[in-house]
Amino acid sequence: MDYGKTLNLPKTDFPMRGNLPQREPEMLKWWEEIDIYRRVQQKNKGKEKFILHDGPPYANGHIHLGHTLNKVLKDMVVKYRSMAGYDAPYVPGWDTHGLPIEQQVIKKLKINRHEIDPVEFRKQCKEYALKFVEIQKEEFKRLGVRGDWDHPYYTLLPKYEAKQIRVFGEMAKAGYIYKGLKPVYWCADCETALAEAEVEYSDKTSPSIYVKFPVKDGKELLPEEKTYVVIWTTTPWTLPANVAIALHPELDYVLVQVGDDKHLLARELLEKYLQITELKDTKILKEFKGEQLEGVVCRHPFMDRDSLVILGDHVTTDTGTGCVHTATGHGEEDFMVGKKYNLPVISPVNNSGVFTAEAGKFQGTKIWEANKLIIEELKNLGMLVYVDKIQHSYPHCWRCKQPVFFRATEQWFASVEGFRQKALEAIRNKVQWIPSWGEDRIYNMIEGRGDWCISRQRVWGVPIPIFYCKECGRELINEATIAHLEKIFAEHGSDAWFSREVKDLMPEGTSCPHCGAAEFNKETDTMDVWFDSGSSHLGVLDQPELWPDLRWPADLYLEGSDQHRGWFNSSLSTAMAVTGEPPYKAVLTHGFVVDENGRKMSKSLGNVVDPLKVIKQMGADILRLWVSSADYRGDLAVSNNILKQLTEAYRKIRNTARFLLGNLRDFEPDKHSLPYRELQELDRWALLRLHRLIDRVVKAYDNYEFHVVYHAVHNFCVIDMSARYLDIIKDRLYTSLPESKERRAAQTVLYQVLDALVRLITPVLAFTSEEIYRHMPKPEGSPISVQLLDMPEVNEEYLDIDLEQKWDRLMQVRAEVLKHLETARKEKFIGNSLEAAVQVYAAEELYNFLKPMEKDLAALFITSQAYLNKGIPAGAAASETLPGLAVKVERAVGEKCERCWMYHEGVGSSDKHPSLCPRCASVVRQMESQD
Repeated sequence: MDYGKTLNLPKTDFPMRGNLPQREPEMLKWWEEIDIYRRVQQKNKGKEKFILHDGPPYANGHIHLGHTLNKVLKDMVVKYRSMAGYDAPYVPGWDTHGLPIEQQVIKKLKINRHEIDPVEFRKQCKEYALKFVEIQKEEFKRLGVRGDWDHPYYTLLPKYEAKQIRVFGEMAKAGYIYKGLKPVYWCADCETALAEAEVEYSDKTSPSIYVKFPVKDGKELLPEEKTYVVIWTTTPWTLPANVAIALHPELDYVLVQVGDDKHLLARELLEKYLQITELKDTKILKEFKGEQLEGVVCRHPFMDRDSLVILGDHVTTDTGTGCVHTATGHGEEDFMVGKKYNLPVISPVNNSGVFTAEAGKFQGTKIWEANKLIIEELKNLGMLVYVDKIQHSYPHCWRCKQPVFFRATEQWFASVEGFRQKALEAIRNKVQWIPSWGEDRIYNMIEGRGDWCISRQRVWGVPIPIFYCKECGRELINEATIAHLEKIFAEHGSDAWFSREVKDLMPEGTSCPHCGAAEFNKETDTMDVWFDSGSSHLGVLDQPELWPDLRWPADLYLEGSDQHRGWFNSSLSTAMAVTGEPPYKAVLTHGFVVDENGRKMSKSLGNVVDPLKVIKQMGADILRLWVSSADYRGDLAVSNNILKQLTEAYRKIRNTARFLLGNLRDFEPDKHSLPYRELQELDRWALLRLHRLIDRVVKAYDNYEFHVVYHAVHNFCVIDMSARYLDIIKDRLYTSLPESKERRAAQTVLYQVLDALVRLITPVLAFTSEEIYRHMPKPEGSPISVQLLDMPEVNEEYLDIDLEQKWDRLMQVRAEVLKHLETARKEKFIGNSLEAAVQVYAAEELYNFLKPMEKDLAALFITSQAYLNKGIPAGAAASETLPGLAVKVERAVGEKCERCWMYHEGVGSSDKHPSLCPRCASVVRQMESQD
């Protein structure tokens, strides 16, 4: 005979069995068919806006885990905000200019960039960039990221470039743009200047040498014969550019007899110097303050040039000799102190890092290769005191990873000093930094930042919109030229700068304001790509004809922590220079992706995890869950083991949803829901726990604490639901009459749990939440997609403190009983808990607390019988965690009911249904009569 449902998980047409890699693409296709982005925008039209401005990723390759982390975090923010009642558009963007794209095109076409026509070269670069824009676009969509994919922004769009030209023009008009000769970071491999944001530090092994500079004029303080000022350097290749030796004015210096020679160096470093060089037979002859030695003249060790002793506060006694080799063309501090002494700026190195004729016999040698030759020359001349090797942190190009160097060249700069104070005030008073340490980090960077080198010696970029008079050589940039170029660029893009003659780029009748001449040349340098992306707040947020849903400023910028020196910095600089206000109200930063041992991912270590492979094997929702699972404010670890663990966590959340759906197949919310007061206490406790969850999760979303969302939802599913409420109510769900009040009460709770849960997980589990929503019962007129729902709100009526305290204590008692049942299972005294009867012994206060619940204790413990006894008998094992409680597990009495699986002495009392207990026999009779 068919006795209806048993305690096995009920079957459902809702799959929920994994297969994410197969089902997710179907969901994506459906979202595109219904245009989910536009539907969400229409739903929230007219509501308060929340603008997350997308920091543009670089369009030069497939996405990696860093992209995944960043884009999924943004998607979670936007989806939550749109469900929380905001108009939250999301326009994705791409950084499409710059060196890496040039390099890939050169490699692909096997060309010499100096020989190819610039217009043709730019065409190839554009095609390459747009190809990867499309590739990355599809990969980001595959992650479940919702955005205006039909109308993204690219930094190569004509109207974007026109806006960038306007930003540059406004900065020039305010006096912030100038051309100057200064040492800037230079990459010989990329043949261009770099900004500070394009430099990263890693270890490098360099020579460490002590060099003698012969004293030529001691100013009656130092003897000239066999007297040397000793310098220390780790860059021997800069010695051909030496013009001075810097001492600190307040340091003590000593002249030391070393054999036949006399060496001058700082007293504080003498002992270390003698220890390193192993020089013997030494004696201090004289002592001076640094300021006394100003003006002493030395002879360059191998160049036909003097080297002047000067004073500088930058000299320290950390290492070396306290006598600092000064090459004004190859060091920022050297350059600054050189200006003070009107020293020549010598930089005998070309764009490729090769010595020019100005370097004498080293002409034609690459600087890094010249180190060895220069050391050999010093040795032959008797000017080398000591040579060794040192491993130290050294600046490298962030693109090609090669060492960079300072090189004095004429470049275009933005004067940070002009808007520094306003920027610092904005950082402190107008922007929220998440996490808070970001505030000090960017404050210190802006406070100590030198002028921004914005020119690049490349072709693929937005040109610096400046003309030069052929007659007098003076620069020309004014409102008329900028407005004219802005119009040209808006229509034809920056290619026009390269394809048109100068006269076609200037307003008709333009003449030089200095000499009256009418013929001009155009600047050949392009802008730093950080200027490109740093203009996006105006290039995108302030272009309503292209992106009408947006507005300036952004509510949030969200990028990796390296962007304090990058995009956050350049965006703030351009905004403060042009508008006087920051471009963002809040800035959120996340860490980097590392392996489970905390190591940076690299192909050489074999620890790279490819997100596209993970999606193919596990599904995008697993990656999205990973993003939410860890505190993004630090580095995020990932490995195959970690992803497997997350798959288990995902399965538990998914199985909870499966159970809820399976037990709601015959439930219509509008028809079957019971009012709160008609629910059983256990049901009301479950709703209380649900609304505690809602409160916690919504606050976590508000505070961008996505790891709290993950842990709260996971714990709710695993503990409050699966291990407690769902476990306890299975008997009620499966054995009661389908239309009974007790079953409908449980279903009312299951529906409310599922309805809230699916909303809470939508920003994280984009695909799974949509699948759940498709299969769950819904009131008439419900939206077509889960993404069109609102976040659940806390119902204060459900937060019954007395009920919470009562059931927290009951759950403590239950946990203690379950421990004893588990022990009995392990000892094979019982099979499952329904084979047990539990004797609960309680001291008076606990007994009085449990007495009103006595008839419900068996259901609470999921045993066939439970008995409450007052007092704890002698010899009973009292609970160690719950005072006043002891538990004894016995075998249940009676026979097993085939329908509910409980043991009951009344099994067999029904003639018609002899294998059922009285309760089940009654239910089956009623069901049969209804048939």
